[in-house]
Amino acid sequence: MSCSSCGTGGSTPGGCRNNGTCGTSGCNKLTVFDWLGNMELPDGQQAFDYVEVRFKNSRKEYFHNKENLPLKIGDVVATQSQNGHDIGIVTLTGELVRVQMKRKRVKINDDIPVIYRIASQNDVDKWVSAREKEEPMKVRAREIAIRLNLKMKISDIEFQGDASKATFYYTADERVDFRELIREYASEFKTRIEMRQIGLRQEAARLGGIGSCGRELCCSTWLTDFRSVTTGAARYQNLSLNPQKLAGQCGKLKCCLNYELDTYLDALSDFPKQNQKLYTEKGTALCQKVDIFKGLMWYCYEGEWMNWHTLTTDQVHEIVAKNKAKEKVASIEEYASELYVEETTSFENVVGQDSLTRFDQPKSRGRRKKKRRNNRNRDKSAAPQQQKKEQSANQNSRKPKSGNPKGNSGKNNKNTAAKSNKNSKPGNRSGKPRKPQSNNKPPKPESK
Repeated sequence: MSCSSCGTGGSTPGGCRNNGTCGTSGCNKLTVFDWLGNMELPDGQQAFDYVEVRFKNSRKEYFHNKENLPLKIGDVVATQSQNGHDIGIVTLTGELVRVQMKRKRVKINDDIPVIYRIASQNDVDKWVSAREKEEPMKVRAREIAIRLNLKMKISDIEFQGDASKATFYYTADERVDFRELIREYASEFKTRIEMRQIGLRQEAARLGGIGSCGRELCCSTWLTDFRSVTTGAARYQNLSLNPQKLAGQCGKLKCCLNYELDTYLDALSDFPKQNQKLYTEKGTALCQKVDIFKGLMWYCYEGEWMNWHTLTTDQVHEIVAKNKAKEKVASIEEYASELYVEETTSFENVVGQDSLTRFDQPKSRGRRKKKRRNNRNRDKSAAPQQQKKEQSANQNSRKPKSGNPKGNSGKNNKNTAAKSNKNSKPGNRSGKPRKPQSNNKPPKPESK
């Protein structure tokens, strides 16, 4: 739990130097932005001497700063506890603490614990060593609970700052008798044990995680009050009642189903009831589908369940009013025909870019086409020159040859004949195809 500007990993903010008061509020869980941090108090008014301190995960408590210590957000302090002291991080100071205490109904009285001091290095070292023991202890605690056949789940373990007590958070569907379990834990871990039962939503808030939306869970970042969520919220929003899609990591219905429920209810207030029947001379029509955003409703006649007709809410109200006056409409097709609009698909460049493959290299087909075009152009340009050469060669061959002045014609003829004889097959000097010889030779005459 830290923003990108400080590598805190869930401890004291260090990189951004804002001590947890940055605009992203990503350094701590359930962080409240201190918008009054840079404002000075009026003359003669004292600062509110209560502070908000966060412990492991999302547990927050309020403490009284009797010593008037100069505390700011991000300071590690030693606070009062039932036995010994605890170590936490200051998350809010000033007048906003008064608002938070009023919102969470925390009364200002002498029962509120106090802050002892700003934590020393010895306190921080003991606190860090105790935190390192929590994960292997949780694995061992689950093994013991399974061996005792207890229907419970150890969700998390939190050590006190002075390592004198360990709080075990568990979830269970039924009442659990863990007296034998506490004895084994005390003998195994050599410390005081406190068992605290939490719900499934509180477990998800403590452990955290990533939701189906791709963001961190609301209950572990900013959501503090867990309101009940029913399947009626999904019905009003026309969502399919699929438990795998509607349930969160806690196994309960998602808290975000309540976020837009009021807007849907306001939009549905203008719609007629979906179980309202429309009586026409052609037959009785029933509602099959509703589009809340466009304000449309789809109706079909009884027995013709495949033929749907689109109507607006105003048209449905008009037909219902006539039915209440004991009048029947001829058919709902008369109203549906008014809404018929030919759909035209228009593709717009929303992003402002031509195509997604604009940076890709051109394929080899274009290069081949260019090469082919260049070769064709070369052939066309070379064609007349080739024709001229052929014509000149034909004219020279047609002219009669004169005598050889050098007298070497006989030798040349002999050489050409010898070359032709070499290239031709033996036994066929003329170059003509040989007749096939039969293997049946006549017998030789006997000598007398």
